[in-house]
Amino acid sequence: MRHKHADLIHAWAEGAEIECREICSSDMWTGYHKSSSPQWRDDFEYRIKPTPKPDVVWYASPRIGGDMCAFMSKIPVAESNLKLTFDGETGELKSAEVIK
Repeated sequence: MRHKHADLIHAWAEGAEIECREICSSDMWTGYHKSSSPQWRDDFEYRIKPTPKPDVVWYASPRIGGDMCAFMSKIPVAESNLKLTFDGETGELKSAEVIK
């Protein structure tokens, strides 16, 4: 009979980072240090650690006047004077940098 976690055991043996959580008692995934190995228990769920989404950068040209206060672009333009970095996972603003 094939082991319940056979695919993940194979992925771990090939170098994948594995996370686990106890079934029905935790919403939080815990990773393993590279020097330790998962226990492969039946009462735990296992997964390959997801790749985090990269940060998103927008460039802005704030101007006050009329009905518009800013122009934003994913690439810097000559008028850009503000660089905004957003967390790729949450969409929250991480940093704002004046570039001119």
